[in-house]
Amino acid sequence: MASIMREIYVNAEAGRCWNAVRDFGALHQRLAPGFIVDLKMTGTRERAVTFLGGAVAREYLVGIDDEQMRLAYTVVESPMGSTHNNASVQVLRDGDTHCRFVWVIDVLPDEHAQRTGELMDRGLAAIKKTLEATGGG
Repeated sequence: MASIMREIYVNAEAGRCWNAVRDFGALHQRLAPGFIVDLKMTGTRERAVTFLGGAVAREYLVGIDDEQMRLAYTVVESPMGSTHNNASVQVLRDGDTHCRFVWVIDVLPDEHAQRTGELMDRGLAAIKKTLEATGGG
């Protein structure tokens, strides 16, 4: 299993960023607009996410930990065809007005690691831009 970890520094308050992150149904509006172009909730814990290029993935919310500011989800269906794809995102305080955004994805087969990392990098650029522009609000 390949584990890919990315971390970015965000010039915005952690609590406000966490508020945007934990809004599972608003990824395309509050966290990664432009990279995620549409999202439809298909159940109370499931969403269909449409990416910029038109690819659609179905994701299932594993859990939200408000105390640790951590959200975990799994990709249950995507064009990549991974046999395993679990992820977590976490917001870590870094002073009063800054935070770090940590994203970890475990994926199989291992050959999907490079493409997954590339997609994460593109997503993180959108996330950083959005959180800093809105302050996470």
